Amino acid sequence: MSRWGSLSREGVLSREGVPSPVGVGPVSPVPALHFPSGPALPSHGAPGRRCPMTSRTAPRPPPAMLRVLRRCRPGPALGPALGPAAPPGPGFGAGPTWGPGLVLVRGRKTRHDPPAKSKASRVKMPPPVDPEELLVVLERYRQHRLVLGALRAEFRAEMLQKKREALLSQEDSAELMEQHRRLMAWNEAENARQRARREERIAKEAEEERRQKLKAAENKAKIMEAFLKEKEKEVLQLQEEAKTFITPENLDARIEQCLDNPRNYNFAIDRDGRVVKRTVLA
Repeated sequence: MSRWGSLSREGVLSREGVPSPVGVGPVSPVPALHFPSGPALPSHGAPGRRCPMTSRTAPRPPPAMLRVLRRCRPGPALGPALGPAAPPGPGFGAGPTWGPGLVLVRGRKTRHDPPAKSKASRVKMPPPVDPEELLVVLERYRQHRLVLGALRAEFRAEMLQKKREALLSQEDSAELMEQHRRLMAWNEAENARQRARREERIAKEAEEERRQKLKAAENKAKIMEAFLKEKEKEVLQLQEEAKTFITPENLDARIEQCLDNPRNYNFAIDRDGRVVKRTVLA
C-alpha cells in the first residue's frame, strides 16, 4: 500500500445513516472514491477525469507539478495521464524513485471533497461568552474610545493653534527680517572686534615666548662660562700641585729627605682634636 493508501467502495466515504447533530438533517450518502496505488494526485486530477461531486472535467496539472509527480512511482492508471516517465534517478529499485533534492507533493482536499469520517458529525459552535465579562470588556472599550477621542481632539486643537500662529507670524515677516539683518551686522562687527583682540593677544604671547627663550639662552651661556672658569682654575691648581709629586727622577731625593726628617704619627687625641699622648721614636 502507498503512503496515502486507497479507499474501497465499502469505506467510510459511502456510509449512510450517520447520526446527525441537533438541528441538522440526515446526512446524504456520498459517492465513494477509488484512488489508485501510489501517491495521491492533486485535486484537479488528470485531464479528462470527471469530479464525482461536480461532474465537471478537471483541468490538467501545471507542468512543474507534473515533473514532480513523474518521479513518485505512478501506478499503471496514472502513467498515460502524466506522460512519459523521467529517467531513472538515485534510489532503490529499477524505476524512478525519490531523490534527495525532490519536493514531496502534499495531498490537499478541495472544497468539493467530502469531510473525513472523524469530522462527519462535527458541528462548529462559537465559544461561550461570559455575560459579566462581556459587560466589563464593553465598558473598558468605551472608556478607551473616550480617552483616545479626547487625545485626538487635544492634538487637533494644538495643530490648529500652531497653524494660526504661523499665519500671524507671516504678517510680521518684514520686521523680523530687518531685525535679523541688524543682529547679523552686530554679530559680524563683534566677531571682527574679537578677532582683532585675539590676534593682538597671540602676538603678545609670541613676543613673550621669544623673550623667555632669549633669556633662557643667556642664562645657559652664563652658567656654561662659570663652569669653564671653575674647571680652568682646577687645572691650574693641579698643575701647581704636580710640582711636588714623586716621580722616578726625584725618588731618591725624596727618600733621603724623609729619612732626614722623620715624623711620628703614633699619637692620641682628645674630643677637641688636641694631641694628648705621643710615642717616642727609637
